[in-house]
Amino acid sequence: MRAPRHIVPPLCALAAACGCGGGERQDADEPRGSFRLEVAEASFPARQSIAERSTLRIRVRNPERRTVPNVAVTVETRGAPAGAAAVAFARREDDPRLADPDRPVWVLDRGPDGGTSAYAGTWSLGPLDGGETRTFEWELTAVEPGRYAVDYRASPGLDGRARLAAGTEARGTLAVRIDDEPVPARVGDDGDVVRGERAGEG
Repeated sequence: MRAPRHIVPPLCALAAACGCGGGERQDADEPRGSFRLEVAEASFPARQSIAERSTLRIRVRNPERRTVPNVAVTVETRGAPAGAAAVAFARREDDPRLADPDRPVWVLDRGPDGGTSAYAGTWSLGPLDGGETRTFEWELTAVEPGRYAVDYRASPGLDGRARLAAGTEARGTLAVRIDDEPVPARVGDDGDVVRGERAGEG
């Protein structure tokens, strides 16, 4: 049997190197260097309920004069006992009987506009000029009760050529508790759904 003339790279490597659907690489011509970033704001309701929709908001600032090549934010969810899942808003369940150990904690209703990248759990919003701030927002619906830690970290690029400067701490953790009981809701007189109130209240 003849040896193959070439080796086809794994699909996962191709997905990481190329953007979804082909076209120019998201990290094409990314310059090498160290850049500073700051997290100006990170917010997510600490107390949530099943079926409740909430907003995760992370604002990243460039404190330098030079432009950051491609500001990105990576999100991971940690929940006992097995740790972070491979996708952003899920937990890993330590059960060998499961074909997929990652179980969703939140359903992603909407992510940062134009921010989807080929890297799991990472969104990027392009160059960030000196002194400017970029806001990443995710609309999420809770589907799994429990206590979780949502870790986030900002980076100046996607492929590692653009790195955070030494001593830069553009990361953090948000603690969240999701209650098992759905948030109360009722239909108002105008036909809109009013959350937080039961029928007969208000």
